[in-house]
Amino acid sequence: MVHHEGDSDRMNIAIDGPAGAGKSTVARKVAEQLGYVYIDTGSMYRAVTLSAQRAGVSVEQTVKLAELVRSLDIALEPGEQGQSVFVNGDDVTALIRSREVTLQVSHIAANETVREVLGLMQRKLAERKGVVMDGRDIGTHVLPQAELKIFLTASVKERALRRYREIVDTQSITLSQLESEIAERDRLDEQRDISPLICADDAIVLDSTAMTIDEVIQAIVKLSRTKMAEAK
Repeated sequence: MVHHEGDSDRMNIAIDGPAGAGKSTVARKVAEQLGYVYIDTGSMYRAVTLSAQRAGVSVEQTVKLAELVRSLDIALEPGEQGQSVFVNGDDVTALIRSREVTLQVSHIAANETVREVLGLMQRKLAERKGVVMDGRDIGTHVLPQAELKIFLTASVKERALRRYREIVDTQSITLSQLESEIAERDRLDEQRDISPLICADDAIVLDSTAMTIDEVIQAIVKLSRTKMAEAK
């Protein structure tokens, strides 16, 4: 399929929600089914976090962090397992999923310059339409004009369980540890001053606690088709 600039048959879909709600899996599969481009904003924040850790820049060093994020060339390329992430040409896909990065990413993401720089990148990527983007503030802040906004959530218990099932080496962490980490990330994401995690007024809330990932995907694909039909 050839997409042309300003293609009226395509729209942008924003999927927001707390840590561990399954946003990236859902967003990726929805994009696949619609023939859209998936943009994983979380991986962009993780890429900055990893780069800061490598450069020995702490979250308190705001000036240094601002300089660092401006120097990064972050590229997302579709791969077999979702998306490959490159920083200045270096493939960091596996590295950004480390526990060190996971524990630090909410702090780095609270930095004003980091959000500003990445927000600009994300808006640029969405200019052509036909994008599914997931994050914490896509519908409220990054793409407030997105035609379809989903707020995907689930109970802390359920989100911890989903994360736990993804972890290969379960020796390294307990379920209750994951629960408290997820609750803490919620708190950080909800309480930060700059673009906190909030549900957009015009977002459709999907509580996926009792839904399978496939049910969530189908629900969103259906909503997008309805929206498309309405727009015609």
